[in-house]
Amino acid sequence: MVKPDAGTVTKGATLHALAPGLAVALGAVAVSLLLHAVVPMLPSMTIAVVLGIAAVNLPVTSQWCQGPLRAGLNFAGKHFMRAGIVFLGLKLSLGDIMDLGWISVALIVGVVLLSFAGTFALGKLFKLGGDTPLLIATGFSICGASAIGAMAAVKNTKHEDTVLPVALVTLCGTLAIGVLPLLMHPLGLTNLQFGQWVGAGVHDVGQVVATAQTAGAVALSAAVVVKLTRVVLLAPIVGVAGALERRRHARALALMEAGSPEAAAAPRFPPVIPMFVVGFLLMAALRTTGWMSDGVIEAGALAQDITLGAALFGLGSSVRVRELLNTGLRATVMAMCAWALIAALAFGAVHLMSA
Repeated sequence: MVKPDAGTVTKGATLHALAPGLAVALGAVAVSLLLHAVVPMLPSMTIAVVLGIAAVNLPVTSQWCQGPLRAGLNFAGKHFMRAGIVFLGLKLSLGDIMDLGWISVALIVGVVLLSFAGTFALGKLFKLGGDTPLLIATGFSICGASAIGAMAAVKNTKHEDTVLPVALVTLCGTLAIGVLPLLMHPLGLTNLQFGQWVGAGVHDVGQVVATAQTAGAVALSAAVVVKLTRVVLLAPIVGVAGALERRRHARALALMEAGSPEAAAAPRFPPVIPMFVVGFLLMAALRTTGWMSDGVIEAGALAQDITLGAALFGLGSSVRVRELLNTGLRATVMAMCAWALIAALAFGAVHLMSA
């Protein structure tokens, strides 16, 4: 699926080495935004991932992706992702979330926690290795690729190990755009309930918007507010993971100092909450104050589209379809099970909200 050492960015990497890959990633974002403008049903972030996957799998462009473009694409996949998470905070207004009422907020939090635990358990049941179960659980339960990037930073996960979780969250979110609207009437959902269901059960913000808008403005508004309530939980869940990771590193350091044969090299302590997640919270706080003009908020939304789009193109350009089919089939089945679990939990929460 990935060539782990192909063009990995080192400390000595220069702007000259990064520029070709970054330029291509930004060009892909422009194409993604243009296609989204022409076909609003297609989220620009999904298009960016697909373009990246196509670029590395087509014979004409594959060698470029693995050669002179690799350093810049890897840089975009890691650092632009973090910048995009900061700008994501500008979408959050805590006042809108509080307007839902404490019962609805509690139900949404319950869906996130249960879907996180259930997806993580499925990952272990399907014997997925490394941090993959944790990354998939984070992405599926909170906010897609952005959440995967945040958790990967806390866990110090290798860039190439984030590729499969991002591919799976993109796959399932894209399927939701086509499948969930077909289930609205058979399940007897009103426009409001459909929007709540989409907001509670679909992974990425762009995918939520694309799915909910098929049922009109009421569904779209409800979906966005419910979805952003899930996004708020990014900080506490990443914070808990960071605290647990620091405890694990502290135990490893104690073993090393005691001369235990189980000890490895001196561990590198991760932050409890990475600085870009702190930036995300600060942006959300600024949005909540109401001090920011509509122009600034729109500029932030555009900056988020550009940075996250470039990051997802970079990650997509690491996905080798042939190797994904050979090594990722078990993970794909697990992701489909997790998708069904989250949809079921969200459906139950919607009916409890309406009770």
